[in-house]
Amino acid sequence: MKLINEKGKLFGVINIVDLLVLLAAIAVVAGVGYKLFAPQIADATAAQVDMTVTVRVRGATPFLVAELERNSQVGKKLVSGNSYVNAKITDMKIEDYVQQVTTADGRIVDALDGTKKDVVFTIETTVPKDTPTPSIGTQEIRAGRTMIVKTNDFETTGNIDSVDIADE
Repeated sequence: MKLINEKGKLFGVINIVDLLVLLAAIAVVAGVGYKLFAPQIADATAAQVDMTVTVRVRGATPFLVAELERNSQVGKKLVSGNSYVNAKITDMKIEDYVQQVTTADGRIVDALDGTKKDVVFTIETTVPKDTPTPSIGTQEIRAGRTMIVKTNDFETTGNIDSVDIADE
């Protein structure tokens, strides 16, 4: 039996060009699958450590504060896109909003705003140990960045004040 017959078929079964197209299609599917699923598989198999994130919503308006007092977000899981993520709000504090103002004599002093408040969320999750890019859903978590705090019935944006990742 010849390797390639007179019709150009490999082992008399498949055309060489068809085989190359099939191998290219399999390679593309494998590459896309690896790109999509390899990081998730690596994260799932890596040792996990606890991460605590503090997010501050500065100068929240009175209606937002009233809604948070009416509908506490403590204990709720965070949402990314249309899916829940492995993170939840463990604490929520409402604090006075301090802003700097200029006095009549030109000095800059701290003053309390009579209507606005700061809302401080504490969020807990787990991340892969020694990860260079800790994240919640699709948001990278680093102090100083903004973060969308989103649950199934609430969403706002705040600044990340602190990130604490456990050593073990």
